[in-house]
Amino acid sequence: MRSLARAGLAAALVAAALSIPVGQASADAPSGAIFTTLADGTEVNFNHYDAKPDVYLDGGPGPGAPQHAAGLDDGTYVFQVTDPSGKVLLSTDPARCRQFVVSGGIITSVVATGCEHVTGLDVDHGATTVQLYPYLDTPNNGGVYKVWATMVSDFLAGCAELGVANGLDVVDCGNAAGNRHGFVPADSKTDNFKVDEDIIVEIDTRFYRPGNPNLIDGLSVTWTDTNGASNRKWSYFAPQLNVNHEAHVEAVEVGTHRISVADQPGCQVLAIDYGKKHVNGAGSVDVKITSIGRSATIFIDVLCA
Repeated sequence: MRSLARAGLAAALVAAALSIPVGQASADAPSGAIFTTLADGTEVNFNHYDAKPDVYLDGGPGPGAPQHAAGLDDGTYVFQVTDPSGKVLLSTDPARCRQFVVSGGIITSVVATGCEHVTGLDVDHGATTVQLYPYLDTPNNGGVYKVWATMVSDFLAGCAELGVANGLDVVDCGNAAGNRHGFVPADSKTDNFKVDEDIIVEIDTRFYRPGNPNLIDGLSVTWTDTNGASNRKWSYFAPQLNVNHEAHVEAVEVGTHRISVADQPGCQVLAIDYGKKHVNGAGSVDVKITSIGRSATIFIDVLCA
């Protein structure tokens, strides 16, 4: 989403591998997307917030999605805030306090438990937004936080795997590889954000057609994070946020991130280009982030028929 002049720095920070077909690591995750906003649903540049109480959870098709795009699957969810590895749980209240309800593809309410989180209203879509606070400071050196959301049924099953009979009654069900405090990555949506930290490393995917310099909005990628959890991102234009016709993944952490691009309405994928790597057709790009000590933008270009 930022200047092309920064591509050289990005190249020094990443390495890539391409694979076909499109990765299916998170096939069981809910449809749609989660994303962080202010209480009124307003997006924040770079997913960078001034203070921890400013960060709210929103959900649905996602910013820039076309009207036909799927929202979140209806049902009751639970969320958590962790460090980017998922190993350190930062949320401090019992999981029952962190439940919310999705209806019609968007968040409509929180579950009344007597300790439910503060809510706001998304002025654009009429969705409920849910304050993530309280949570502890991240131990991550780059100041990165990760928010997770999963169906309550999947969370309870994840906690049971860790030996906790009812995960909603506790703050932390425990932690194991492939199961972060009851959140199984393949069943979860995640998004990253920063608080009071200006350095941002991001991955931006651009879509275009042969012989046409104009980038295409309303097309999607699936981002699979370093834990194997996923989220959906759409290309769109919001100049006030420095979003320039890209599907952008903000505030990424060190490790390998997968960007998967499938054939979709408006784009039969002809090729994916990332640095010196090239693949014909739909597929996935693995982006290895080795440092988040300086701001950088990593660009992926998709050629559409």
